[in-house]
Amino acid sequence: MKQYKLVFLTNYYNHHQSEVASEFFKLTDGSFLFVETEEMSVERKKLGYGGWDKPQYVCTYDEQVQKHIDNAEVVIYGSAPYEYIKKRLCQKKLTFVYSERLFKKNIGKLGLFLRKIKNYLNFGRYKNAYLLCASAYSAYDFSKVCAFKNKSFKWGYFPKTYEYNDVDKIIKDKKQNSILWVGRLIEWKNVCDAISVVKRLKESGYDITLEIIGSGPLENQIASQIKQQSLDGYIKLLGSMKPEQVRTYMENSQIYLFTSDFNEGWGAVLNESMNSACAVVASHAIGSAPFLIEDGKNGYIYQNKNEQDLYNKIKSLLDDNEKIYEFGKNAYLTMKNLWNAQVSVKRFIQLCEVIKSQKQTSLFENGPCSKAKLIKNDWYKIND
Repeated sequence: MKQYKLVFLTNYYNHHQSEVASEFFKLTDGSFLFVETEEMSVERKKLGYGGWDKPQYVCTYDEQVQKHIDNAEVVIYGSAPYEYIKKRLCQKKLTFVYSERLFKKNIGKLGLFLRKIKNYLNFGRYKNAYLLCASAYSAYDFSKVCAFKNKSFKWGYFPKTYEYNDVDKIIKDKKQNSILWVGRLIEWKNVCDAISVVKRLKESGYDITLEIIGSGPLENQIASQIKQQSLDGYIKLLGSMKPEQVRTYMENSQIYLFTSDFNEGWGAVLNESMNSACAVVASHAIGSAPFLIEDGKNGYIYQNKNEQDLYNKIKSLLDDNEKIYEFGKNAYLTMKNLWNAQVSVKRFIQLCEVIKSQKQTSLFENGPCSKAKLIKNDWYKIND
């Protein structure tokens, strides 16, 4: 039976994983297997997560595949039953747990105690288990349950990175004073915060447009709110779109607004909007924001749910086209040069070699596979 160098085990194959999977296949000379453990939901399919042919290295979990998981040199373990990796952990084989944050909500003292026991038994006692953080808050959350101390590394989701022949032209041709918001229309995505800020900007005399892409249970409520506040000429509800269509809107928009709270695990639209050279304004609660954004250099971070902070930062961009250009260009270069599948996979393979050789694991100062710091929910402070 073939022994794979690397097996990536998670719920299903999608456009947030496809680029990384392709790079793993290339850099392992084909010794790579992507294992799906469940059927993709109908909701995700409607959002454009499926609908394409899967490459040869993608397979569905079965008993034969379990043997490959047990015997692989390295396994990345995402959303899948714990039993699938239990044997290899006991055998001290190198395993990376790929996870967003554990605690999106307060679970109380008893819940935390039970999680400590579970996570210590599952991961904390194994020296061969490491954490790939798909949220800037993952390392801190796992530290609360005695797992992955000094063994947590920055990772994330890696949608396709576009390289433009003339990114300056992309930025120059964007629609003036245009703002874009993309996501499911649900409570914790906080699209109403975007609408409230646009209302204030309108009242302050700004001629702006906000385009909202997405659908969900709040759609009718949001449409009514827009109409009641006489914002029809400023805000457009565009419905759901496929990822490629969304990217076109990003390329045409100056400012990308990301308003989610701590329920947002990673938020791959941040990768995509930065890659599209948008000037991003993102809530500090979003899992990807502390990893991808250098506040004031390649985007703005605002304090979650602080509408005044959000308003001030969007206003400062609308008042300064040079800053919009600077943020957009720097955001694009961040994705092109650092936070992409090619760089991340190359670094990951180097990291595995260093760990297996039992040498120092601080290979990279920042970016993918650098050490993940312990970041708490309240890390972001506003200077009064």
